[in-house]
Amino acid sequence: MKNKKMKIARMECDMNQEALANAVGVTRQTIGMIESGNYNPTLNLCIAICDALGKTLNDLFWIEPQDRDSHE
Repeated sequence: MKNKKMKIARMECDMNQEALANAVGVTRQTIGMIESGNYNPTLNLCIAICDALGKTLNDLFWIEPQDRDSHE
């Protein structure tokens, strides 16, 4: 499932994928794969992304039950 919340938060911080990747210690491709839903990040990476973007885990990674059911 695409992570639109993360992409929007990144853009609100005026960061491109490369800048966020550098801030959290991964490659730009990893950020792109998380945003496109093709990579499931570790909890530590999720926390690092939240810290870099000034968001909480709930802000970026929580999926409402009704949304989860429609994407399984």
